Amino acid sequence: MKVEIYSDVVCPWCYIGKRRFEKALAAFPGAAEVEVVYRPFQLNPGASEVGEPSAKVYERKFGRPAQSIFGPLTEAAAAEGITFRLDDAVAVNTFSAHRLIWFAGQRGHQSAVKEGLLAHYFTDGGDLGDHAALTEIGTAAGLDRAELAAFLASQDGVKEVRAELAEAARLGVTSVPTFVFDGELAVQGAQSPELLLEVMTKIAAGA
Repeated sequence: MKVEIYSDVVCPWCYIGKRRFEKALAAFPGAAEVEVVYRPFQLNPGASEVGEPSAKVYERKFGRPAQSIFGPLTEAAAAEGITFRLDDAVAVNTFSAHRLIWFAGQRGHQSAVKEGLLAHYFTDGGDLGDHAALTEIGTAAGLDRAELAAFLASQDGVKEVRAELAEAARLGVTSVPTFVFDGELAVQGAQSPELLLEVMTKIAAGA
């Protein structure tokens, strides 16, 4: 079974959804046969390359104090064992981070890189547009430092990531996370582990 997960690295429900999916996968008898691929989606493709406090972005978008939004999100994350420090988060364009995820996928380190990027943004207050930070995240996940630095300094992966973003639009992905099972069945949102496990069980049974 192949599970493609469309998500953004600054999407709180994508991080929560990742944890819930991991719980479902751990409970799935055929987990060893499941290929998980992270696909790109940008909540704000027009975001600046220069970081700014995420609180300002949330307040502009929703027209109310960021804390009224951050509180419930932080509680939901804590229930999944994730620490959110959204007051420290830096909003920035996520295209470079998606290039790193694509690159890591070519070398078998995609899940670890994805986790590192999410933790960097939501917990550490890091700038996902900073190539030095991306290099550290990728290296910690097992990528070769020199190769990764050269990749980030190039235009490699740009065409491929743009093609995957276009594919997400073609498939009608408008909210994330979106889980696509074997290229056909899509489940949207940070659904419960129980529901995701039920979906995988039915697909494995040919239902």
